[in-house]
Amino acid sequence: MNIIAHTAAASRAARTRIKGLIYETPLIPSRGVAEATGVNLFFKAENFQHTGSFKLRGASNKLALLGQEAHAITASSGNHGIACSHAAARTGTKLTVVLPETVAPAKLARIRAYGTDVIIHGAHSGLAEAHALHLSQDREIPYISPYNDADIIAGQGTAGLEMLDQHAELDAVFISLGGGGLVSGIGAALKSARPGIRIIGVSATASAALAAAIQAGHVVDVPHTDTLADGVAGGIDEGSLTLPIASAVIDDLLWCSEDEIRGALRAYAHKEHQIVEGAAALALAGFLQVEDQWLGRNVAVVTCGANYDEAKVMAVIA
Repeated sequence: MNIIAHTAAASRAARTRIKGLIYETPLIPSRGVAEATGVNLFFKAENFQHTGSFKLRGASNKLALLGQEAHAITASSGNHGIACSHAAARTGTKLTVVLPETVAPAKLARIRAYGTDVIIHGAHSGLAEAHALHLSQDREIPYISPYNDADIIAGQGTAGLEMLDQHAELDAVFISLGGGGLVSGIGAALKSARPGIRIIGVSATASAALAAAIQAGHVVDVPHTDTLADGVAGGIDEGSLTLPIASAVIDDLLWCSEDEIRGALRAYAHKEHQIVEGAAALALAGFLQVEDQWLGRNVAVVTCGANYDEAKVMAVIA
């Protein structure tokens, strides 16, 4: 069994496993953007997921597999940490989340509200993650990576399986690139059933580690600067499971500037009447960059989440 078929099979098993833990999000026809582009455009609305992000799929699959008697640890003050906390509360798994000293009070309160054990450590997220990995080894409990985990990838792929049921004739899907869990899972699920579908991975120019690794064939160092798509910013692990899968499923790579991401945030707000996070706008920005190539075709954009920084996003769309 090749890597695409194997990943898709794992997603099919995950779909059954997490059915009662997640929301099957709709594939919404575009209202405003489609009229302007002449494309049959749809949005896979993961921004409507229980925790506001696709991350709940992978977290639910991982924690359901670990079970009620398990204890796990992770590090994230964003969508992954919130998703793991929600999933742990539903599955009964004991969870510890390590957060940096800079964690926003609202996010800290949200994670604690699930009953999650919280450890505050380090001046930034990298130090928090390193401490979580150390505690994982010291306590001999599993560390839950936000992307570099086969069970996490399988969970994210359930969104692709839903898309196959929701539209049988999609020609292309645009997906934002971070660590690669989302594109690997969805891409494998779609390609396994419909090999001809095009998977387009979209990176923020300011932080494009996975795209650079795909081009090089191995993980490489790339510069990272601030981006509105902060949910997909940062590097990827050496030897990451996502690199070979993403390389196998992605047909085209695109890079978007901060101005393009701003434009996509405005398009979501003013043409689709949705306010989303920058990482979700990134996928739409990629589509808008090449919209002329898809006239009259069926295209989906994965709206990966809506857990935005209110001050930052409102300043853009106002």
